[in-house]
Amino acid sequence: MITYFIVYYMKAYTEYLWMNTSNRKELVNITDRVYQALLKSKIKEGFALVSAMHITAGIFVNDDEPGFHKDLMKWLETLAPYKPDYEHHKTGENNGDAHLKNIIVHHQVIVPITEGKLDLGPWQQIFYAEFDGCRRKRIIIKIIGI
Repeated sequence: MITYFIVYYMKAYTEYLWMNTSNRKELVNITDRVYQALLKSKIKEGFALVSAMHITAGIFVNDDEPGFHKDLMKWLETLAPYKPDYEHHKTGENNGDAHLKNIIVHHQVIVPITEGKLDLGPWQQIFYAEFDGCRRKRIIIKIIGI
């Protein structure tokens, strides 16, 4: 019996995006920017990790439809409303709601890469969700594969 082993060496590529939204709360479609990072990586099969490196922002995958965006922000505001009486505000901050919205949306996603493309569903896009904006924040794109 002859057994063959094919060894692939994993590669990794890292790119940082900087965001500075003009609104305190904003959704930004970053799918094209993630895809551009994928092209630079030359990775054909693997995964892309996209992570907001701040505790008052998030990353999610969903539909790029304005009605959905309004519904999402309204729903998040219902779950974690902006209000003055969060315990967190005793630290001098005023963004307790943004921390809670981050937990609901989450801070990162993993997207499969197949044949050199982001393997998203037909309506899926990657979004940066800002909940305490108007200042510079960072996103990491980490692409791992072969």
